[in-house]
Amino acid sequence: MTMTNWQDEAEKIRPQLLSDLKTLLAIDSSRDVAHQTDEFPLGPGPAKALQAMLAIAKRDGFDTLNVDNVAGRIAYGTGDEIFGLFGHMDVVPAGPGWDTDPFTPVEKNGRLYARGSSDDKGPSIAAYYALKMVRDMGLPVNKRIHFIIGTDEESAWVGINRYLEKEPTPDFGFSPDAEFPIINGEKGIATFAITFKPQPAAPSALTLTKFTAGLRVNMVPQSATATLSGKVPADLASLISKKDQQPGITVSSEPTADGIAITLIGKGAHAQEPKDGINAATHLAALLADLDLDPAGHAYVQAIAAHMHEDSRGHLLGINHTDNLMGELTASPDLFAYSPNGEQSVMLNVRYPQGVTPDQIIAAITKTLGAANVSVEVSGHAQAPHYVPSDDPLVKTLLDVYEKHTGQPGHEQVIGGGTYGRIIKRGVAFGALMPDAENVMHQANEYMSIDSLIQAVAIYADAISRLAK
Repeated sequence: MTMTNWQDEAEKIRPQLLSDLKTLLAIDSSRDVAHQTDEFPLGPGPAKALQAMLAIAKRDGFDTLNVDNVAGRIAYGTGDEIFGLFGHMDVVPAGPGWDTDPFTPVEKNGRLYARGSSDDKGPSIAAYYALKMVRDMGLPVNKRIHFIIGTDEESAWVGINRYLEKEPTPDFGFSPDAEFPIINGEKGIATFAITFKPQPAAPSALTLTKFTAGLRVNMVPQSATATLSGKVPADLASLISKKDQQPGITVSSEPTADGIAITLIGKGAHAQEPKDGINAATHLAALLADLDLDPAGHAYVQAIAAHMHEDSRGHLLGINHTDNLMGELTASPDLFAYSPNGEQSVMLNVRYPQGVTPDQIIAAITKTLGAANVSVEVSGHAQAPHYVPSDDPLVKTLLDVYEKHTGQPGHEQVIGGGTYGRIIKRGVAFGALMPDAENVMHQANEYMSIDSLIQAVAIYADAISRLAK
């Protein structure tokens, strides 16, 4: 079959694909353990999205499996080997800054706007329709194809890990959850909990009573709020005004019964590249760092301003590292919590290349900030760097498919993002974002080009047909 035939076949399913995708996008499937039950371990939203995706496949005649409402499988074909596709139905929280309702899909200027349109419901439905196309056209398949769907990719990977505990692991495969031409390498990922130790009390005219920011450990915080009690300094208004004039930043304040509350708005982004955002929390800490605060409050904002502000490569924390294959380490402080008699912490999301370990990162942060001032530990699970060599037949086949459909040269890539591709030894990420497309994953007003989704269907169908022979 020629490339043109693939594209023509993909165009035929455009209306149905969009209808099904909009059904999925209308579901707020962000992790919600505050409302978890035995039936819905990750909350009702992720389970509802999984059930909706499996219902689409069952409607179309595929064999489906629901694993404890945290993962699922759509199966086709027979053979000794298992070829895996890996998608996810969960999304990061919508967050502020949207021009439309994030869970009411809107078509505008050839784009489909909604949370999850790009990460990962749009690419997942494209891969699903590609699989359906291969089946409906009766193309030869000599392997078992397992389209595995997780519901916790944006957090702790509960779903995919539960699936692999109960079901067979694919021999090779790809995840439609990144960008073209291919992602065959992913940096290690770990979140470090930096907890501040109590400071000696001392009289102060101004006390930091609260500092909060962030939605998830893999999202650059778009907004941050601090409250201060006591005598508000006369020059604070001018400091706020000066910060408010910086590009991309909005600062507002309002008096409280015993002081002032300050809110700073920046720009959210995916933590894999902190430079794509404007970290509201570190900017707010920089604003407060020169005030005469109480000892604990001063220690907290000073550490953030001096060692985490506008330094996405970790130089100020002493954790910078570069590898010739995987590039630079990135560091993104994403969750902030402070109260005088409660938690005082920063969650630092780090994407690290080969040649450095989480233990080395902990040691470096501790040395920089001082063991007397902080304790540092990995929060959750650390994922080691992952790489599939460029001469692997999987990589070579996928790059050839990409080149034939786009006319553009293919090349290997290593990213700081984490995809399900890394869950197996011969796993990669493949699309659906084109190289010249704007990456708005984890940002307000997330969207996906509809034409690019249809092109992805054609590319994925060709790839599935070749790899499943």
